[in-house]
Amino acid sequence: MNAQRRTATLFLSLIALGVAACGDNGDGSSNASAGDAKGLPQGSEHVELDPADFTTEIDNPWWPMKPGSRWVYRETDSEGANQKVVVTVTDRTKKIANGIEARVVRDVATEKGEFVEVTDDWYAQDGDGNIWYLGEDTTEYENGKPVSQAGSFEAGVDGAEPGIIVPAQPEAGMTYRQEYYKGEAEDQGTIVSLDEQAEVPAGHYTPVVMTKDTNPLEPKVSEFKFYARGAGPVLAVAVSGGSDREELLSYTPG
Repeated sequence: MNAQRRTATLFLSLIALGVAACGDNGDGSSNASAGDAKGLPQGSEHVELDPADFTTEIDNPWWPMKPGSRWVYRETDSEGANQKVVVTVTDRTKKIANGIEARVVRDVATEKGEFVEVTDDWYAQDGDGNIWYLGEDTTEYENGKPVSQAGSFEAGVDGAEPGIIVPAQPEAGMTYRQEYYKGEAEDQGTIVSLDEQAEVPAGHYTPVVMTKDTNPLEPKVSEFKFYARGAGPVLAVAVSGGSDREELLSYTPG
């Protein structure tokens, strides 16, 4: 089955499952335990995490982040823009304001050799294997010059909260907050399926976890993401609010 037909099949599967985008829990204040799959963070709720329960050695099989690992993607949008995105797990760490030591992962997007966006993302893994997203330091560029750092946030600063990027044990229907910084970063995820497959320039991957990502700040926008066991994110496809597509060109383990 070719990639387009496979994607179409996945869309039909989603409709059949009747999976809805996860909602925002408003200003809930209940605490979530890092190791409790039923307590994954939702909406804006506050979580109390124990820094001693976290490590920068991230080995979750759905997105292993060993220092030196490198992913190269091609991203295209509805206007025909074609960007190269290089994601590299560095050997650097950063102590986040909430006390957790995080791994620094650099994400560099370029178009025709010029910077579009450069971001340092901060991740850590809890004792049960959940990968937490703790913030980012991002800079947008125009004509090769930095113009904005909008979207930057750090868990524990100005009300920002950490979120889950990849659960330790994904289950279909599971929902979770990926990030929270009011009015700036409010992405949410839903696990759609655990046994999909994806074909991209880097190869054919199976099994693949499929998620549906949404953002209450952009209610008409949603996308599917595909995480391959042992390789991490291999494909992202917008299904509403655009036709963006990001596909893996190569993956080099650390």
